Amino acid sequence: MFYLQGSQMLQSLENSLRKYLPESLKVYGTVFHMNQGNPFKVKALVDKWPDFNTVVIRPQEQDMTDDLDPYTNTYLIYSKDPNNCQTFLGSSEVINWKQHLQIQSSQASLDKVIKRLGAINLGNVKHTECFLYMIPETAKKLAPSLVDAKNLVCNSDKPKPINQELFKFASLDVTHAALVNSIWHFGGNEKSQKFIERCIHTFPSFCIMGPEGIPVSWALMDHTGELRMGGTLPQYRRQGLIYHIASQQIQALRNLGFPMYAHVDKANFTIQRMAARMAYVTMPCTWNQWNYVPL
Repeated sequence: MFYLQGSQMLQSLENSLRKYLPESLKVYGTVFHMNQGNPFKVKALVDKWPDFNTVVIRPQEQDMTDDLDPYTNTYLIYSKDPNNCQTFLGSSEVINWKQHLQIQSSQASLDKVIKRLGAINLGNVKHTECFLYMIPETAKKLAPSLVDAKNLVCNSDKPKPINQELFKFASLDVTHAALVNSIWHFGGNEKSQKFIERCIHTFPSFCIMGPEGIPVSWALMDHTGELRMGGTLPQYRRQGLIYHIASQQIQALRNLGFPMYAHVDKANFTIQRMAARMAYVTMPCTWNQWNYVPL
């Protein structure tokens, strides 16, 4: 096992991961932000260097003090050889299988080895698989072979402009984390709220303030560079607000040079339609999350 430190090693890792997109996307996005100051203070481990087979991004040990917090205890994995990375991933120096944790990857092919390790460590594993998209500007830069010019024409069926007398664009404050948490599909608990607070504090966030003076629609990003946790209060849905938030978010992050991508639940047809409107590029691989609970 090798712990990659220093800007030269991490930049080399980013350059290498770029060659394996889109399967390396979750890890690539994280390493990109590690090279932009590493605001979430994560670290990169590889099985060997420089010709690695498997890379794992994980928090620092001192940050993983709560064994019951899978939002902090999150691992990002990419492997060139998903069928033969069990020994590395099974090491307690790489993954702490005594904790509640989650693993994210753009490789569904890791499913067998992760479930096997879950069973070996006497825990339960739940796998969630979603559609994975790149924002057009990111796809053109990072994965041009996946871009079909015919599909980059945005659908003309766009929502009408927002009523600027009722709605104002703004940024989220950490005090809004409870509101975001209340409707986040993967949240709804105290530990997820702390994770949301950290994302709001660390990265750009976007929202539309409603007439009551609170956010009614919003979009965030996490430490992997993914556009996540977007949502609209139930009473303000079907007005196209999330489309306008996503458009503003993409414009702002494009200006910062960030790679942008997102996942959408396979049953969320509303956001899938929005993705089509905005010419999101569908990836041939999927977004995957494994939640592990030791018994």
